[in-house]
Amino acid sequence: MGVKIYDTTLRDGTQAEGIAFNVEAKVRVAKMLDDLGIHYLEGGWPGSNPNSIEFFERIRSVPLKHIRVAAFGSTRHKRNTPARDPNIRALLETQMPVVTIFGKSWDLHVRDALRVSLQDNLAMISSTVAYLKKKGREVIYDAEHFFDGFKANPEYALSTLDAAAKAGADCLVLCETNGGAIPSEVAAIVREVRKRFPEAELGIHTHNDSGCGVANALAAVEEGANHVQGTINGYGERCGNANLIPIIANLELKMNRNVIGKRRLRLLTPVSRGVDELANQIPDVRAPFVGSTAFAHKGGIHVSAVLRNARCYEHVEPEAVGNRRRVLISDQSGRANLAYKIGELGLDADPSDPEVAAVLREVKELENRGYEFESAEASFILMLEKAKRRLPLFFENATWRILNESIDGENFVLGIVKVTVDGKEEHAVAEGDGPVNALDLALRRALSPFFPELSSVHLVDYNVRVLNAQEATAAAVRVLILSSDGHETWGTVGVSPNIIDASWRALTDSLVYFLWKRSRKKTRPRGGNNRTRGGNNRPRKKSRRSWEKETRGKRSGGER
Repeated sequence: MGVKIYDTTLRDGTQAEGIAFNVEAKVRVAKMLDDLGIHYLEGGWPGSNPNSIEFFERIRSVPLKHIRVAAFGSTRHKRNTPARDPNIRALLETQMPVVTIFGKSWDLHVRDALRVSLQDNLAMISSTVAYLKKKGREVIYDAEHFFDGFKANPEYALSTLDAAAKAGADCLVLCETNGGAIPSEVAAIVREVRKRFPEAELGIHTHNDSGCGVANALAAVEEGANHVQGTINGYGERCGNANLIPIIANLELKMNRNVIGKRRLRLLTPVSRGVDELANQIPDVRAPFVGSTAFAHKGGIHVSAVLRNARCYEHVEPEAVGNRRRVLISDQSGRANLAYKIGELGLDADPSDPEVAAVLREVKELENRGYEFESAEASFILMLEKAKRRLPLFFENATWRILNESIDGENFVLGIVKVTVDGKEEHAVAEGDGPVNALDLALRRALSPFFPELSSVHLVDYNVRVLNAQEATAAAVRVLILSSDGHETWGTVGVSPNIIDASWRALTDSLVYFLWKRSRKKTRPRGGNNRTRGGNNRPRKKSRRSWEKETRGKRSGGER
């Protein structure tokens, strides 16, 4: 049995705090959802804002393969006929093939919000639906507050659906608007509605105020609903709408319902993250099916079992929804974690090698001091390569100094860096928006004559975490840096009581990792330096003495 998916990210989703899409972003979301195979996309309420009107104008010229775009609005005003109602005219002017109309099904709302009689409300529903059908539109009727209405006055709530159905509505959607119901309530009420309307296309629209939005939608499908409304990533007012990502995955993989097809399920993860990006939201790492930790394994016993049979700790294959399995290296890791990670990263190392086993011990010691390698795999790779004595010595004697001056309330920050590459010392100074930015710019300036390819590396994210807050201003901090060269993204970590020093450690690791990646594709590292190191940027005394005398700079914090 098939289930149709109706996405309202661009309308209901934008009612969430902090969520907004410009018209260009809306068009891009529409294309993504079209590729995913979503059946309906609610583009907005044309009577409420110019953004929605402009979107409907734009989307008319966009070729869509699957999705049907709906304009959203209310039933006619109590004093208007449908033909004279501005809201209804605005819906028709969008020229969208689908119109979604909401009406009142709770007698409390009819009397106190609309201030009309129960019979007048039925007439408003019936005449609006009939008029839109006469204009050739597919009409979806959203019965607002249906579940609260049914619990208060079941016969009247059902009569509102009857009015829409007899007027020709193509789908009757039961809206759990307040989000307070639980699955057993939803199932029982949908079961009663299905008995009353055995042939109707029945929809469900749930919110997540009780944390049951997804569960309520699935319960409704089990009782006969064949149209599900929701938003990507669960965006929506208050606690959000039902999240379509797990709804689609569960319908296809657990309930054997034909929704978008198994092949398109692999788009769920990229679509989820793509919509987050367009909405300027940080992806939820723990999101079911698509979060970066959804298939992440940390405990050594878990990893050992997963390596034998992934079903031991995974309810579906991560690739089925476009995600991937991750094994984390941490203080809870065992040799199985290390073996998996080495294989995953394509590194040439034997987990039983004493030098490699020592890396695992070092990881545990460092994590005890505050390091965290789950999001900093690049730093872990460098540790492993150093242990095997095969990490090229791209630069050494790296020292830094920060000059911070405030003049008439304005701050001026200079980063001063010195490095040695192939025996040649390079000094660089750069002004930045802050000390870390100044160091980043100065280090790149010093290295650019030897490694011009570093210009492709840019900072994606920068996170600071205080580790022992009880130490107040003497507390250690952990800095995680996310970097990218446009093709790959990697994380590095640094820990120190000095936030600039912690940042420097993560920053130098980031650039060394990039150069290491490049060197693996060549027979010889850039600049002709073929030496390797077992430590990170260990300074030579000869050059350090003069530099410290001149600048009183700090030595590179690359030694863990």
